[in-house]
Amino acid sequence: MKQYITQDPWKIIEDHFHPEHNKITESLCSIGNGKMGGRGNFEEQYSGDTLQGSYYAGIYYPDKTKVGWWKNGYPEYFAKVLNGCNWIGLNITIGDEVLDLHLAKINSFHRELNMQTGLLKRSCTVILKNNAEVTINSERFCSLDNDELGCINYQMGVKNFTGTIKIESVLDFDISNEDSNYDLKFWEEVQASDEDGIYNQAITKKTKFQLGLAASHTITHNGAIVNRESTTRKEKFISSNFIIDSKNESNIQLHKYVGVCSSFYYDPSELQSKAIAHSKEASKVGYETLLERHTARWNEKWNESDIEILGDVGAQQGIRFNIFHLNQTYTGQDERLNIGPKGFTGEKYGGSTYWDTEAYCIPFYLSTADQQVSKNLLKYRHNHLRKAIENAEKLGFEKGAALYPMVTINGEECHNEWEITFEEIHRNGAIAFAIYNYIRYTGDTEYLKTHGLDVLFAIARFWAQRVNYSNAKNKYVMLGVTGPNEYENNVNNNWYTNYIASWCLQYCIAAIKDVENEFPESISEIFARNNFTKNETTHWKDVIQNMYYPTDESLGIFLQQDNFLDKDQTVVSELDPKHLPLNQNWSWDRILRSVYIKQADVLQGLYFFEDHFDIDTIKRNFEYYEPRTVHESSLSPCVHVILANLLEKDEKAYEMYLRTSRLDLDDYNNDTEDGLHITSMAGTWMSIVQGFGGMRVKNDHIYFNPRLPKNWENLSFKIKFRSSLLTIKISQSEIELTNDSKQGITILIADQSINLYAHETKVHTI
Repeated sequence: MKQYITQDPWKIIEDHFHPEHNKITESLCSIGNGKMGGRGNFEEQYSGDTLQGSYYAGIYYPDKTKVGWWKNGYPEYFAKVLNGCNWIGLNITIGDEVLDLHLAKINSFHRELNMQTGLLKRSCTVILKNNAEVTINSERFCSLDNDELGCINYQMGVKNFTGTIKIESVLDFDISNEDSNYDLKFWEEVQASDEDGIYNQAITKKTKFQLGLAASHTITHNGAIVNRESTTRKEKFISSNFIIDSKNESNIQLHKYVGVCSSFYYDPSELQSKAIAHSKEASKVGYETLLERHTARWNEKWNESDIEILGDVGAQQGIRFNIFHLNQTYTGQDERLNIGPKGFTGEKYGGSTYWDTEAYCIPFYLSTADQQVSKNLLKYRHNHLRKAIENAEKLGFEKGAALYPMVTINGEECHNEWEITFEEIHRNGAIAFAIYNYIRYTGDTEYLKTHGLDVLFAIARFWAQRVNYSNAKNKYVMLGVTGPNEYENNVNNNWYTNYIASWCLQYCIAAIKDVENEFPESISEIFARNNFTKNETTHWKDVIQNMYYPTDESLGIFLQQDNFLDKDQTVVSELDPKHLPLNQNWSWDRILRSVYIKQADVLQGLYFFEDHFDIDTIKRNFEYYEPRTVHESSLSPCVHVILANLLEKDEKAYEMYLRTSRLDLDDYNNDTEDGLHITSMAGTWMSIVQGFGGMRVKNDHIYFNPRLPKNWENLSFKIKFRSSLLTIKISQSEIELTNDSKQGITILIADQSINLYAHETKVHTI
């Protein structure tokens, strides 16, 4: 772990410069607004270790997949979210020396991200080799009020220098992705202009997305306005250049307003006029007013989604850090977008969509945002149903069976590891569970009629064809799969996969009955558009009744897969710490032969289907599998928090909470420099609300059974449930419930039912 970030309830603070951790801090200090975002880079040039990254929603490149040999059904490309135009850049030269913190002597340094306001700030004082003393105070934000606008306030004081200061403010498309094959660059110039500030437009190769950015500036030197001296135009690059004549001491302030528009939202012919209009209007309004509007929108976000912890600053910082990045990554306004594992913070994993959205993110947005936000996440999958069917057809499935991709941007599979692409098929189950979870939470059964059943039919057909009957076992089995534990590949009868497959078949049958009962006038049309007849369910019911589940009677546990007990059973605590993390110290062959579990697998099923099992069964499985889990997936700790809290394992629950909430802040897995783990951040929220708060939905009611860590004085959070907004405050001895809505609601606390009138507060002893 790396614990150099100051603990603070609302801020991420680097109180002096750590160049060896600079890429980590760049990730931690990333900012965005749902349409655009970027890493916490310096505005001026930096020749040290850095990943300069600016990212724009919906824009990707189909990079050719590199494999040793081809297989039927193998994806042809890996979708990369592209590093786009660098809009923050300020190339500053003082005399004949470039302002570069890697080369300068740093006397003081402070970098902070204010999560309450979404503002990234930095202050530092450096001495250049020419003895000039330079003080920098910079701040910037991606506007949440206007999601096509980025703003910079850059102030620079220069002492002990007489001569020329040149500031070059750039819009630069001449960039590449960190992981590009053969150093390939993905952008080609379309046009550039300096008639209204500066403007730059480029187009991606292959996918032909276009992105246009316009920048307006106001700059003063010792209070006097500085006009643009010249413009530099190179391939994919344009800059406004300002020349300042400094006499011993200079105070310079620059405001940069950047309008950003893409062909994802506009016709390419409109990009220039739209982007210029944003930048010019922002310049007229002024930085302070724009910041006030942006801050007001963040206040609205926090009023809906904040979690407050008293008595534990590290835990408080951790949960707010996670909520902040979730809110700035996805706003739910566009059903064509989804939540990439790195959001706007880096390029690893291609920034594409995984099953993480359905399993982890949807619960967060269900409780903290308008219902349409989570509904749009479901509609994203419905929109891609045709391609999921095509994906299954490539693998030999038929009659409308669908296999949703493991990794995608546009619905096509683009994951380039065969043991995941072909075998980690449990993702289909997570998508079906998300439909169930959404309807259970919102009561929106109409979604089944309009969208949900279409997806459930296709998923059920996949499972019905993916199993085969074993005469040896007299059961249906599932061969050659990879479960959530990706440290096991090509196994037979992964318990979780078998269980969720059977559940999907059951849920589809139940959903058909629900639609028949509630929307009888629509059922014939639904059946017709899906070419469905009820005789299909005969086979489904046979699979449900005769599915094989590997178990061990002596231990009283579900086996992760066939022959799991053949492995050496040394637990993680008995390993020499030098071996951890395994994925950075062991060969893949050694990992695959080991007992060690990357993330919750059997326990993932017990989390999803908790009400299917008694507490003793959950306890036996938890006590067997958790000691063998290395938690080298960011998705692992949160499931263990929830189950540990259910089992009253307080120390383990708190240990796992710190691991999930501070995974990136403390760089637990030594990979924060690549970008943050955005989707697992929703798991951190689940750890608090479903773990320590004990929140569930039972019999169409919201339910709580809280259990706080012993060092927490108080926990409070807000929950949206159906048409109600609730404030929940929990102490060690009581829970305070406030109904902030216009209608009454019934809440379940453990085994007791509590009725709350509109705007009423009640306190219940726990």
